[in-house]
Amino acid sequence: MASGKKSKARSSVVHERSIPWVMISAVTAILVIAVAVFGYVGIVYMDKKELAVFTPSPQNPDPSKAIPGVQLANYPAQQHVTPQQRVAYDQAPPFGGPHDGIWADCTGVVYPEAVRTENMVHSLEHGAVWIAYNPDKVDGAGKAALEKRVEGKPYTMMSPYPGLDSPISVQSWGHRLKVDSADDKRIDQFITALRQNGNGVYPEINGSCQAYPGAFDTLNPPPFDPSPAPPDAIPMDGTGSQQASGEMGAGQ
Repeated sequence: MASGKKSKARSSVVHERSIPWVMISAVTAILVIAVAVFGYVGIVYMDKKELAVFTPSPQNPDPSKAIPGVQLANYPAQQHVTPQQRVAYDQAPPFGGPHDGIWADCTGVVYPEAVRTENMVHSLEHGAVWIAYNPDKVDGAGKAALEKRVEGKPYTMMSPYPGLDSPISVQSWGHRLKVDSADDKRIDQFITALRQNGNGVYPEINGSCQAYPGAFDTLNPPPFDPSPAPPDAIPMDGTGSQQASGEMGAGQ
């Protein structure tokens, strides 16, 4: 009888050890990965589908008008100032108006330091989108999320803007959107609607975003001047600017 009991116990142990835990773990891991992958693909698809509504077309030349919070303004084009002149901008950051005759490089550049405003505004005239952020209000994760939208993306640029009254401000010519978080979907909507929108939304269609050789150093750009505009600054109506002066670089 004792021998029979030992045989049954041994059989039970063998049976318990035969459960294919390795296979179960592998299958579970595969299922988890599959759910994650398909979930990610689904999110990306939904994001692209949502952004498609903001893609400009002849029938809908300015989809940004449907984005809550977008500010609009009309500015005359080609009012140029010299590198020594300031503009008395009435907005911070500005999104149009008189500007330097040389544009800032907007070929997907993330500027680590604040750049002279007059150069940045000129890039907007060429169809660029400028993401400005308050370095005191945007943390490392938020800054990284903004950089992903800019790095290597043509007609896009990003820079800190000290003293900005909101964490983030996104500009194109005649358009601006201020948001509190880098996760705000309206940032992507704004970029989709306005970056190089060729439906008459910005003045200089096909204007270059490449830095003009010898005039703008992308690695050492003219710095941002936080001081108030001096009395001799060019006003927003362009009085004293060089209207349609034929700016350097193929008239762009």
